[in-house]
Amino acid sequence: MTKEAAVIGGGIAGTAAAIALQSAGFAPVVHERHERGVADERGAFLTVAVNGLHALRSLGLDPEKVLAKGFPTPVMALRGASGRVLAELPLGGPRSGPGLATTTIRRSDLYAAMRAEVEARGIPIVYGAALTGAVTGPDRVEAEFADGRRVQADLLVGADGLRSRTRRSLDPAGPEPHYLGLLNAGGFTAGPVAPGLAAPPGVMQMAFGKRAFFGWATAPDGSVWWFANPPAKQPIGPGTFTAASWRAHLITLFEDDPSSPAAELIKASDEIVGPWNTEDLFSVRVWHDTRTVLVGDAAHALAPTSGQGASQAIEDAVVLGHSLREHREPAAGLAAYAAARRPRVRKVAAHGRRGNSGKVLGPVGAAIRDAMMPALFTLLMRKGDPQAWILDHRLPPLPAAG
Repeated sequence: MTKEAAVIGGGIAGTAAAIALQSAGFAPVVHERHERGVADERGAFLTVAVNGLHALRSLGLDPEKVLAKGFPTPVMALRGASGRVLAELPLGGPRSGPGLATTTIRRSDLYAAMRAEVEARGIPIVYGAALTGAVTGPDRVEAEFADGRRVQADLLVGADGLRSRTRRSLDPAGPEPHYLGLLNAGGFTAGPVAPGLAAPPGVMQMAFGKRAFFGWATAPDGSVWWFANPPAKQPIGPGTFTAASWRAHLITLFEDDPSSPAAELIKASDEIVGPWNTEDLFSVRVWHDTRTVLVGDAAHALAPTSGQGASQAIEDAVVLGHSLREHREPAAGLAAYAAARRPRVRKVAAHGRRGNSGKVLGPVGAAIRDAMMPALFTLLMRKGDPQAWILDHRLPPLPAAG
């Protein structure tokens, strides 16, 4: 008899997990709290690194198709407070493969593409399904939703993000998200910009500005996609800024900053999202019980500096699929999945948190950073790509479903 699986969350982690579960012999149903057609409100765009591209292939997906609305950004350039380039880093390891490069894509476009892949495989998606709690029994797990529905399944996968209700059901005393001292925002210029404002094609530019961190890249149509990380000692609540006051605040932060064209790009933007608080989950004690398991941000939300949130979620799905195929009992498969994934995501999380700390330095610390970084990266690159341990990670492909 086919085993049933309830996947909570229809984002990147949930859709990838559903495809992996189908490969492992389950009949998954995705339960998404948003109504159909509602874009995720957190974040403007993201990157899928080369390890994430290979993980998509391991799921049986074509990265070029899934990421068709994105564009390659195979190089990252870091600039100091004066605008001087401190370092250039390749965003692909030696084993990236021909035609593969870290790709930047709107979050909503990636969600839509992944959901289309799920539906093409006959996996149902239930919209407007907000989980309120889950209880694991000896033979089944039962999920309850805000509309009163109760669903029983052989397995429940919590892919419901940073504030996961699945995680809370597994461990009511578990950790809360950790605020990283930064706000986040993103935006898109209304169209092509002057040559002096655009980044070279394929380069994700990042600048340690005098008062805030800024990143920007030029899309194939000539528009510029950007993000900003203003420091804030305390997290902000809803309604702290209006759209107009937030735009004005960002322009004030960057208007006399030589490190980037941020102020002009913000003025030229017709779409600005945010702000929201930048948070991570460094260590989640309980990833699973005998029939419930966490994937993606629900298990290990990473600092955005890592550039690995989406890629690690897709890796989770691949490893979960292999673990459930290799172990007859779900409990054994979930334990194997957690044992395989915990060491890697903990190391990636630590890497992201270290990178995040460099965005909030004072004037003295920033001067030391800008003076030391070029020599440090030159030394690191002599020993090989310092990010190769992340980007060169490869997982075996999952067999096709059925």
